[in-house]
Amino acid sequence: MKPGIHPAYGPVVFRDRAADYAFLTRSTMTSDRTIDWEDGNTYPVVDVEISNVSHPFYTGTARVLDTAGRVERFERRYGRRGAV
Repeated sequence: MKPGIHPAYGPVVFRDRAADYAFLTRSTMTSDRTIDWEDGNTYPVVDVEISNVSHPFYTGTARVLDTAGRVERFERRYGRRGAV
């Protein structure tokens, strides 16, 4: 890799405010805010809106859309394509 063209890559805490969950990982993201982590060190913290702890797909609260019923309703309302 060429020196001086890549962003700094280091430890960052991502915090999901909706689920009150945080995890430490490595990233190129930066932040002015910091957090004291469980290991006694201070890391930059990035707040995220959603993570695997609060996302409906991962929590099992995802709704399955009735796509067949929606298509049939659309065809009833507007007619089939090509039927002129």
